[in-house]
Amino acid sequence: MSSSAENRNHFSARHAGNAWSSHEGAAALAAPALTEKRRVFDWRILLGLFLPIVVALLWEAAVRLGLAQGRLVPPPSRILATLWGLARTGELWTHTWMTLWRVLVGFVIGAAAGIVLGALSGSSKTIRQLLDPTLQALRAIPSIAWVPLFILWLGIFEASKVALIAVGVFFPVYLGIAGAILSVDRKLVEVGHVFRLSRVQLARRILLPAVLPEAVIALRSGLGLGFMFVVAAEFMGASEGLGYLLVDGQQMGKPDQILAAIIAFALLGKIADSLLVAATRPLVRWQDTVRERL
Repeated sequence: MSSSAENRNHFSARHAGNAWSSHEGAAALAAPALTEKRRVFDWRILLGLFLPIVVALLWEAAVRLGLAQGRLVPPPSRILATLWGLARTGELWTHTWMTLWRVLVGFVIGAAAGIVLGALSGSSKTIRQLLDPTLQALRAIPSIAWVPLFILWLGIFEASKVALIAVGVFFPVYLGIAGAILSVDRKLVEVGHVFRLSRVQLARRILLPAVLPEAVIALRSGLGLGFMFVVAAEFMGASEGLGYLLVDGQQMGKPDQILAAIIAFALLGKIADSLLVAATRPLVRWQDTVRERL
């Protein structure tokens, strides 16, 4: 009896030791992988900054060595000095906040409308045949063509500017959502029917996960167009915003201010896109794909 107990104890100890060693081995393998992942991430940040820094240094050197005048395209030192002067007086933050506020409100309105109409158009053939031809025709209208109409309807204040941005955001989101729903694999829907899922369950368990990756890309495209349309919106008699800095620099003949505003647009758009990607990453974390996330 005692011999049997000793055997069981020996087996349990050996099994626990094997499990512990396996756990240690897995941790040892995971630790370098995490470290390598962090290093790759840091390297990507540096690699992304490499090209603009090299171009800026080359242009600065060309101007200082007399190879270029730098009158129409000022060197980076002058552009940075202009940015610093605008930031020190508080002008830069005022204009940046106003542009960001307009883009945010226009993005929310345009994205919400695009998601709703895109979902309806993608899920119903009748609604698609009713809405899609008209929306595709409206999508072909240049953004600047909406300006006089919105000014006539909404005036020259914030409503017309936000409406123009919402129009720019709406169409890529609408197309992305509708196209994502229409491209869902038929076999997935058939599996849902086999398991007798209701329409709500089918949408929640099958359609929504299948659509989310493309929906995130559609939202990013809409956000990018929102920043493009805000420039046209701020040409409409705005007294604040980065677009106003562009117009003021053009009218006053200050190319350094124009380029400073363009750089501010680029940085603001990149930060907004990164925040959108970070906010939506948990929604598509389940993806098991070979290509890395954008």
